Amino acid sequence: MNMSEVNVIKQHLIDPEICIRCNTCEATCPVGAITHDDRNYVVRADVCNSCMACISPCPTGSIDNWRTMPLVRAYSIEEQLTWDELPAELTPEQLEAEGVSSVDEPVQPATAAAPQPPSEPGESVFNSAQYGATVPPWSAAHAYTNLHPPKKPTTATVVGNFNCTEAGFENQTHHIVLDFGAMPFPVLEGQSLGIIPPGTDANGKPHFARQYSVASPRNGERPGYNNVSLTVKRVTEDHQGKPVRGVASNYVCDLKVGDKVQVVGPFGASFLMPNHPRSHIVMICTGTGSAPMRAMTEWRRRLRKSGKFEGGKLLLFFGARTQQELPYFGPLQTLPKDFIDINFAFSRTPGQPKRYVQDMMRARAADLVELLKDGQSHFYVCGLKSMEEGVVLALRDVATEAGLDWDAIGGSLKSEGRLHLETY
Repeated sequence: MNMSEVNVIKQHLIDPEICIRCNTCEATCPVGAITHDDRNYVVRADVCNSCMACISPCPTGSIDNWRTMPLVRAYSIEEQLTWDELPAELTPEQLEAEGVSSVDEPVQPATAAAPQPPSEPGESVFNSAQYGATVPPWSAAHAYTNLHPPKKPTTATVVGNFNCTEAGFENQTHHIVLDFGAMPFPVLEGQSLGIIPPGTDANGKPHFARQYSVASPRNGERPGYNNVSLTVKRVTEDHQGKPVRGVASNYVCDLKVGDKVQVVGPFGASFLMPNHPRSHIVMICTGTGSAPMRAMTEWRRRLRKSGKFEGGKLLLFFGARTQQELPYFGPLQTLPKDFIDINFAFSRTPGQPKRYVQDMMRARAADLVELLKDGQSHFYVCGLKSMEEGVVLALRDVATEAGLDWDAIGGSLKSEGRLHLETY
C-alpha cells in the first residue's frame, strides 16, 4: 500500500506530564488548532498545519512532540483530553500493519485550515497576536528554564504573605514571598514559575501546576537572598460572576509563613527586560499582570540607587476595576516622578466614566509616538486576554495618526523582540 492509499501524518501532540496549562500555545496558534478542557491542552490533527508558531513561545517544551500516524488513526481531541501521559510511538511493525511502509513520508492533512471570523466586505480581521515577539530583546540576560520540571519539583518555604490591595474589600490580591534556601532557582524579570497545589482533583488525579509570574527582580525580593515574590489574586468567581473557588489561588493566598510548597520552573525565555541602560520600557498591565512590571521597575530602581542607571524611560499604564483592587497602589505612589511615569485606568469607579488602559494610551499619544520611533523602546503587555487587542490597536492607531507606517513598526517590534504579549 502506498501514500495514495494511506496518508501518513506527523501528528502534533502536547505532553500532559510537562504542560503547565499556561495557555500560551492556544493564544499563539494562528489557525485555531489548539483547544483545552479543565485538565489538558490538545491539538486538532485536521486543523494543525505544522506552522511551528507555538513551539518557541512554550515555556516548558511540552508543545514540541510528534507522532508518525496513519491519518485514519490520528488521535482525536476526545482521546487526547483523557491522557495523563503521551502514548508511545507506533513501532515499525504496527505502522506496517496499518499499511505504512518505512519509505512513506508524512504529509499534512488536506483540511489543515481554520475557519476565519466573519467580517464585513472590505474589512480585514485584526490579529493582535501576530505582533507579539517570541524572541527576547538583544540585550536581555540569559534565562535559565525548566531547572525543576513537573515530575521533579523543588520545595520552597513561605517567608511572607500579605494582602497588597486595600483591606476590607472582597477582591484580594496577595504578595507571596518564597525562599529556596540552598536550592538554585535563578529567575529574571518576566519569568514565571509553577506551584503544585496539594491533593487531587474531582477525578482523583493530582493537581497540575498553576503558573504565576515572578514579581521580584533577579537578585531576590530581598536583595542578595535566594527568594522570589508572586502576585496572586484570590479567585472567588468565574468570568461570568458565578461563585467558584480557585484551587491554586486560594491555596496560595492562605499560605502561612513557614509552610512548604512544591515549585516547578522557572519558565520563559522571551518576555524578558532589556539590559541596555538607556532602553525605554513601556509597561501595560491589568491586575496581577502587574507582577512582571513590578519586577522590572524594582530592578531599574535598584540600578538607579546604585548609580548604574543611565536614564532609559519607564512608562506604566496600569488598569483595575477600582483603586481599591489595584495591587501595590500605595507603594507606586512613593516612586519618584522623574523615575517612572504612571498612568492609572479604573473601569468601575462609582460616578466616574469607565477608563481602560488603551484609553490612557491614546491620551498619551504624543509620548508614545516618540517612543515608537525610537529603536530602544520595548513594550510589555500582561493581563487578561480581553485587553490584548485593544492595546495593540491603540499602538497601531497612535502610530498611524502620526503618519508612521504601522506595518513596518509592528514588524520591527516583533522581529527585534520589543513587543511582548503575555495575556491569559
